Parts: sequence; structure tokens; C-alpha cells
Amino acid sequence: MALVAAFGLVAFHLALIFSGLVPNLVSRPLHLALALPWILLAGAQSPVMRVSGIALTLCGIAASLWVAWSHDVLSDQYGFLEGNFQLLIAVTLLIVVFEAARRAIGWPLPLVAFLTLLYGLFGQHIPGEFGHSGTPLASFLGTLTIAEGGIWGSLTGVSVNVVAIFVIFGAVLNAGEAGQGFMNVASAAAGRLKGGAAKVSVLSSAFFGSISGSASANVASTGAITLPAMTRLGYPKRLAAAVEAVASSGGQIMPPLMGAGAFVMVELTGVSYTSIMAAALLPAILYFLAVWVGVNAYAGREKLAGLSAEDQPPLRIVLITSAFFAVPFALLLIGMFWIGVTPQYAASLAILASFLLLFFNTRGIGSWAETRGRIENALLNAARQVSMIAAIIICASIIIGVLSITGLGVKITSLILSGSGGMLWPALLLTALACLILGMEVPTTAAYVICVSVAGPALIQLGLEPLQAHLFVFWFALLSTITPPVCGAVFIAAGMIGENWLKVALTAMTLGFGLYIIPLAMIANPALIELQTTPLSALLAAVQIGLGLTLMSIALIGARPAALRLALFAAGATVIFFRLFI
Repeated sequence: MALVAAFGLVAFHLALIFSGLVPNLVSRPLHLALALPWILLAGAQSPVMRVSGIALTLCGIAASLWVAWSHDVLSDQYGFLEGNFQLLIAVTLLIVVFEAARRAIGWPLPLVAFLTLLYGLFGQHIPGEFGHSGTPLASFLGTLTIAEGGIWGSLTGVSVNVVAIFVIFGAVLNAGEAGQGFMNVASAAAGRLKGGAAKVSVLSSAFFGSISGSASANVASTGAITLPAMTRLGYPKRLAAAVEAVASSGGQIMPPLMGAGAFVMVELTGVSYTSIMAAALLPAILYFLAVWVGVNAYAGREKLAGLSAEDQPPLRIVLITSAFFAVPFALLLIGMFWIGVTPQYAASLAILASFLLLFFNTRGIGSWAETRGRIENALLNAARQVSMIAAIIICASIIIGVLSITGLGVKITSLILSGSGGMLWPALLLTALACLILGMEVPTTAAYVICVSVAGPALIQLGLEPLQAHLFVFWFALLSTITPPVCGAVFIAAGMIGENWLKVALTAMTLGFGLYIIPLAMIANPALIELQTTPLSALLAAVQIGLGLTLMSIALIGARPAALRLALFAAGATVIFFRLFI
């Protein structure tokens, strides 16, 4: 039954790419209906959870199907509920969305959304400038549930039309030999170097993260191979876990996929996906450069050897397994940059290639049992991941809808402007702090969406370009993956290797300091993200910042004594932010 449901979800999203125009109030409710069983039923542990999950799933599917069936009529109501039945539909949808998000990722995001909803309902009773004039209940709830201004808004459209396709691509790719191909290429490229096992972790996590877009999934998958390898070679556990956590966190900023956040950025900025990829490329490379230099410094301190010859794959195996990711990636990039089709259409072609490659292994055509297992794994993982992202984005859409209806976003923007005294850098500091705090409790995509909705307009008013502001917020939304007290990637890596998580976190912050510095460098050196328009200036900026990051990394990890450390760090900071002083 689960396999049939997974196939239905995958087939629906692929069919949307080739079926022409489907009304938004049809495709988006069906997206939620298909996702609900995977969130409310698949993970139910207790009888109470199962019974409540069944009830909520049936109610949610029925309400979603009603919206899809009635889309013609609803489009003429302009978001105004008519009658008690439609009010019941609205309340049902909101309850189901809240509970789906809670079961998918815990309390914080639905709690923030619920408080925002309460503000929309009762904010007219708040005195002063943070109150609002009030909206009729039928109009307020209707805009959120039967129109394209709330849970069926543009963010949900991104989840339906783009994110789901790339998540399916990643699931199909990972079900075959592509993951092992990443590991083999990384081992061949860096295995024999000083600190080779850690550098293999950096490269493989960058490769794998570029298609998974999830730091946690990245740690769990590549870490299962790299952590034992580093431990066997005598790496300190805190260092091994920190390397894996830091490298895996960078996957969300590494093109071509970058997780769901990049596709949401397309919708919010109006900038094409290829332009966002081009803007994100050099900062991502600089991040991994800083990690690489840090690993090298630690390898010198700890006298860490590279991988032995018997632990490295033969060249023939490297070439064969690399084809399992190189062919789909090539189709994806050719489709987007040469043929000129949409990213989701190009991803569909890459999915087809990845699916065909499931029938092969390093020895040739695999057995039917092996292939069937891969196909089932791809379908089930795709359904789970699409559903989890749907729960996050649809719940976050409630927040965006209320901000729009009540004008709260504009008021928070004014608060940031006044709190920063109208100066850019204090506003950036406030925004970074908000991203860090929010990112501790909600996934990166949700933290980015919420923060950029309220802080983005303020930063743009203070002189930043929209893409510059969005990339800044997106990077700082990632901080919580390695920054205490809540650091998901660190928790997973520390648990896998059996080390104290706080020791791992402190080492990870040292290795991954580029995550704190590079977003600021994008502001001080805006040419860094202009690779598509001014490539020479972008490359020169990247060299400048790379030199500064190298000096700072050596100062943090390899330099002795303290005076030299301080001098190198100051020199690195001066190189990076030189534009501030001229």
C-alpha cells in the first residue's frame, strides 16, 4: 500500500511538468492531500497517534479535494468564505496543516504559525502601532484557505512545481550507485593527501549535499562511511565529527540543487534559478576552501595521515561509478543552460536518466531483485521527503499570509530600521541574530522564509540588492546546523561517533567559521555574487576573500603563539573587508 501511495505522489508531480497549465487551486490542494498520509500516518507510533492520524488524514484529504473540485467557484469568491460549511473547511485545513507540521518537525514552526494566526484574529485589540485595524473573519480565514494568499500561496506553488521534482531527482539518484560514486571520486582526488580521510569527507559531503540539500541527511549518509574511516586512522573523535558536520552543512549552499531554499528564493526575488546558482557558486567554493584549509591545519597539528592504497578505490571503479551521477548531472545542466528548458523540466530528464541507471551496477546490469529494491527505495524516500518539505512550506505559508493581510511584516521592517538607526551593518547584525535564534528551532528553509519576509525589505531599503539580501539571510539561517545550543548536524555526527556534542560543536565552529564570515563578505564585496554579469570582478573578489579566509583559518587553528594568531586573524579580516575602508 505504501509503495502504491509513493508511486502516486511521484507520478502526480512528474505529470504536472508535462500536463500543461493546471489551476493552482487544483494542483496545490492535491499536493497536500498526497503528502498527508506520509506525515500523519507513516510515523505514528502509538494507537492514539494512529487513530488521530487516520482521522486527520481523512479530514485533510476530504477538505483538500473539496477545494480542488470547487476551484472554479472559489476563484469567484475572492477569498471570502460563504456559509458554515466553508468555515468548517477552513478550520479543518488549518488544524491539519498545524498538526502535520508538528509531526513532521516538532513544535516550534507550528507554534510560531499559530501565534501569528492569533495575531491576525485578535491583533485589532492590541494598542499602539503593532495593532491592526482588523479583518472580517470570513475574509481573513478565506484568504488563508480558499484563495492563493495563504496555504495555497506562491510558496506552496514552489513546493509543488519545483522543489518536489528536485527532491524526487535526489531520491532516485541516491537510490543507485551515485552516492558511492561521490565517495570514490572524493577518495581518488584527496585520499592520499595529508588528512586525507577528512578531506574525502569534505569533498564527498559537498558532492552529496549538492543533491540532498539537507545537512542532517548528508551527515547520516556520508558520515556512515567517512566517520569510521577517520576513527580507524586515529583522528580525534571531536575532529572527525566536526569535519562531517561542517562539510555536510555546506551542501545546502552548494549548487546545483542547494535544497528547497534556493527554489523558494526564485519565487521571492523573481530572479531565475540559473542566476541564483551563479551567484551562490563562488561563496560556496570559498566556504569549502576555508574548511579545507582548516582540515589541513588540523592534520599538521595532529599528524594525520592519508588513506592507505588498499583503502582507495581502483581507477576503473572510480570512472564507472562516477558515471552514475555525471550522466544525470550533465543532462540537468545541458537542459537548463544549453537547451534552455525550465529547471523542473531539465530535472525530469535527469530523473529519467537516473531511473534507467538503477538497472545497472558496477558489474553491468543488476538482478531484478536488486533493481526492484532500488526503485522501491527511491519511491519511498521521495514520498517521505516531498511530504516533509510540503508540511514545512505550507505551514510557513500561513505566517506569510498573515504578515501580508495584517501588515505586520511592514511594522517589523520599520522596527529593524529604527533599531539599527538607519545604518546597514547594525541591521545586518540584528538580522543575523534573528536568523540564528529562529534557525535553532525550525528547518533552514522555514527560518529563511520567515526572516527574509520581515528583515529582507529593511535590508533592501538600506541599499542592498534583493538577491544580496536574500543570500545573506539564507546563509545565516544555516548557522544553527553547527552553532550551539541547538545544532542539528553536530548532534547527529556526535551521536554517530560517540563524542560529547559540545566538544564537537566548538571544533565545528572553528572549522566552519566561513559560514559566519562569507555572508558579511558578500555585503562588503558585492562583486562576489556577480559571476554571471561581471565574471572577472567576481573572480578577483573571490581570490581576495579566499586569501583572507586562509589567513583567518591558519590563525584559528594552526598559528602559534597567540600574538601571531591575532596578527594573522586581523590581517585576514582586513583583506576580506578592505572595501569597507576605501
